[in-house]
Amino acid sequence: MDLLNTLVDKGLRRELPTREEALAVLATSDDELLDVVAAAGKVRRQWFGRRVKLNYLVNLKSGLCPEDCSYCSQRLGSKAEILKYTWLKPGQASEAAAAGLAGGAKRVCLVASGRGPTDRDVDRVSDTIKAIKDQNEGVEVCACLGLLSDGQAERLRAAGADAYNHNLNTSEGTYGDITTTHTYADRVDTVHKAHAAGLSACSGLIAGMGESDEDLVDVVYALRELDPDSVPVNFLIPFEGTPLAKEWNLTPQRCLRILAMVRFVCPDVEVRIAGGREVHLRTMQPLALHLANSIFLGDYLTSEGQAGKADLDMIADAGFEVEGTDEVTLPEHRGAGACGSGGVCGSADSDAIPEARTDLVAVRRRGAGTDLAPNA
Repeated sequence: MDLLNTLVDKGLRRELPTREEALAVLATSDDELLDVVAAAGKVRRQWFGRRVKLNYLVNLKSGLCPEDCSYCSQRLGSKAEILKYTWLKPGQASEAAAAGLAGGAKRVCLVASGRGPTDRDVDRVSDTIKAIKDQNEGVEVCACLGLLSDGQAERLRAAGADAYNHNLNTSEGTYGDITTTHTYADRVDTVHKAHAAGLSACSGLIAGMGESDEDLVDVVYALRELDPDSVPVNFLIPFEGTPLAKEWNLTPQRCLRILAMVRFVCPDVEVRIAGGREVHLRTMQPLALHLANSIFLGDYLTSEGQAGKADLDMIADAGFEVEGTDEVTLPEHRGAGACGSGGVCGSADSDAIPEARTDLVAVRRRGAGTDLAPNA
């Protein structure tokens, strides 16, 4: 396909595709799917080889969020029967993180529900960062605490945080349909604050919320403008008890096309397969490793992932290798840490709505906030 040859050439030069080209990737057929994966895989290997970075989530505070994000099981008014608990103590969080690090993760993502942290919350997280780093030399720590106030990003950086995650989630045009308690501009502002403080910015999206192809392209192009170092691609987990519980719009094939489009638009950025990969990619997860160079190991915030050993086996069986703590994730031209400098970025008939697979959504009952061992 001339389209794919063009996109590979642009990806190897770190040149932005046109919107029409990005939309065309999403419109390819199943007959063309392996060609799409192979083309995007060339770009992925150019900048990241066959390495897969492992990340591990620790949910510091679960549930009872005052925000009304429609996709979230922790939202205001959620009836999802998730784990609910207040802040983990630093020692508890460090113990939870240790399981993921022992499984091969090189980054720990510390997440807390809520609109944004108070100054006292920043102190708590700072103590947790210190506890984790004191026990694990070379570990990366990313904080994800919601909207940041002035000076908080700098305090997290001073405490040892390496990165800050705050996703755009969807396009600016449709954001108000998903969340009303804060704005798209609020999210952009927090990513800017992370950048300005010298933190590595991490910002991504959620696919499968009923958005159009145009919306997906809009949010990925907006992410490119923000220039994060990592772009997590989440696939909606339709929790019972949330407004989007019936949004089963994704097929494994569509998920692969979305990941390929993100890779073409953000060729030299850490593209991470995040929440929902087990639910929507299912047995086609190994193909996604040819597109993304990063995954979460084990469980997510409020849902369970596949066993950590299964992830490691999948990576090895697909011919990839786990990225070591002594290896630099990003290409040299983007810099080894903090804000990347000068780099880029930061439908077919088969996409008919599939039958809901509610059996694939398992509420997390182990790990942080429980007496059971975590999945890592």
